[in-house]
Amino acid sequence: MILCVRFRLEPPAPGASGASGASGRGRGEALRGGDETLLPPLIDLLAEFTPVVEAAPPHEALADVRGALRYFDRSPAELASVIRVRALALYGVDCVIGAGPNPMLARMAVSEARPGVTLVVDDPAAFLRDRPVAALDGVGRATARTLCGYGLDSVGRVADAPLAVLQRLVGAKTGRELWERARGIDRTPVVPNAASRSLAAERSFPRDETDRTRQRLALLSLTEELGTRLRTEGQVCRALAVTVRYADRSTTTRSRTLPEPTAHSAALTALAYAVHDSFGLQRARVRGIALRAEGLAGAEGAAHQLSLDPTDEKARRIEAVADKARAKFGPRAVLPGSLAA
Repeated sequence: MILCVRFRLEPPAPGASGASGASGRGRGEALRGGDETLLPPLIDLLAEFTPVVEAAPPHEALADVRGALRYFDRSPAELASVIRVRALALYGVDCVIGAGPNPMLARMAVSEARPGVTLVVDDPAAFLRDRPVAALDGVGRATARTLCGYGLDSVGRVADAPLAVLQRLVGAKTGRELWERARGIDRTPVVPNAASRSLAAERSFPRDETDRTRQRLALLSLTEELGTRLRTEGQVCRALAVTVRYADRSTTTRSRTLPEPTAHSAALTALAYAVHDSFGLQRARVRGIALRAEGLAGAEGAAHQLSLDPTDEKARRIEAVADKARAKFGPRAVLPGSLAA
């Protein structure tokens, strides 16, 4: 059994002071302020139950607890409750937990779990059957469009389809992976101390947000955060995925590939805005927006198309100076003017 633990590291409200709260909750207050540098203590907390823990920054972790369930003689929900209570008691941080027989199902479960209640997937077929095919890992817009064009618009219909049919539609390798995932099979292991394959960040609104400008400001904040983290870690990403969470707790996710692997904040922002525009939200009530940088690779091996535009070169030089200032004075030392206003 795999637990996916999502720590609720909410970003601080504008103008909020870090001095609020009881003095004994100092570390918890910092964590609720979205400081992902304090994620390791929470990972260490999980490691007290099982050594097989894989961090998924900025606020998630996967834990293989099959041995822990036998050792502590507890059910997955009971063990999750102990973890939740200890996180609250030691760090003042609440968490949402999903459990499933593999990482894919655990991640899907945590996306639907409510705070204080662990969602355990005991019957993968029943859990997956009525979900849209786009909910499966690895199914992007193009693949979903192809499958829906042949009537395979739900996970259950994909699972019932012959493997050969899926392979003819989307290719041999992709077809087999899709067929297995639709049947609740995920062969991805939980790897302790694994290098991150993606980086993610999220912004929640204090109330249902319908203002497109405020939504774009949240996206700008996310691209600045992820861009800084990528450059600090010497990485670039190949694609961005934007997830919009609505007032009814449903979500929509869309991803697009960048023209070239990059960690340049301006390029990330332009693509994130394009994906956001493609949602056509209009007056939709949005509760939160998440951004995930995918396909991470080392920056030293990334190629950059030279540009004759001096504006781009100037922006990259300013970005390098801003990164040095943030490293010395903190992440909010340099901000875009629209975020600082």
